Amino acid sequence: MSWLSRVRNGIPFLPKRQVADNLWHKCAKCNSMIFTKEWEENLFVCPRCDHHDRIRAHQRFAMLFDNGDYGNLPSPEVREDPLKFRDTKKYTDRLKAARTGTSERDALLNARGEIGGHTVIVGVQDFAFMGGSMGVAVGSAIVSGIHAAIEAKAPYILFTAAGGARMQEGILSLMQMPRATVALAQLREAGLPYIVVLTDPTTGGVTASYAMLGDVQIAEPGALIGFAGQRVIEQTIREKLPEGFQRAEYLLEHGMIDMVVHRSDLTSTLAKLVGYLAPEKAAA
Repeated sequence: MSWLSRVRNGIPFLPKRQVADNLWHKCAKCNSMIFTKEWEENLFVCPRCDHHDRIRAHQRFAMLFDNGDYGNLPSPEVREDPLKFRDTKKYTDRLKAARTGTSERDALLNARGEIGGHTVIVGVQDFAFMGGSMGVAVGSAIVSGIHAAIEAKAPYILFTAAGGARMQEGILSLMQMPRATVALAQLREAGLPYIVVLTDPTTGGVTASYAMLGDVQIAEPGALIGFAGQRVIEQTIREKLPEGFQRAEYLLEHGMIDMVVHRSDLTSTLAKLVGYLAPEKAAA
């Protein structure tokens, strides 16, 4: 053994410092490194640039309902892979991967609880599950949530986040658009409000149907909202679109939505709206 090896082996090296992988969060907009705890305490909003990050359904429920107390509504059972679809992978394999990654049955969850003392049914589309895409399971969950609201004589509040219809289900996914519209007509016949909160991103067939049918249309700051992509539109009309096109603030300025509400003010805003729109039902 050489003298260099003997010296090196005799030095008491300290063990490598262990740092948790989730100690820091990198903002998707400004690339700032933020303590994960600080980011979570700020409702998953960047304290540097105010970017509203995408969040999971259970996180949304916990910050919305009074004292974080709510009950999940069961997801409807639907036939899976009715078209036996396959692209580079089987559709059934994609579903299994999404369920493993999210621990959820599909892309939309409903829960019942109180906001500001008012009983409400809240549905949340989870973009983490196959881009929040709208298939038969999502359509069935919306209809189920609306029927639960009618039965409870409570408003239905829906948080949208989707890339559009689920291509693996073909025409069946597109049929969820009129299906949800019919259920919403039943909600209105019952005299109950339907409030939509558009989150980033809400696009495609979701925007073309139930996402734009609310009695009140709210959006989170900076949310991407539209039908076709900006590049597709520019190529079609052969014109450059204005800055901020399809963002929440642009849509508010042009009358497409009613308000843009910061996540920290969202619960109080929803409580006021429910009190205004369904005071008798809320009191009961």
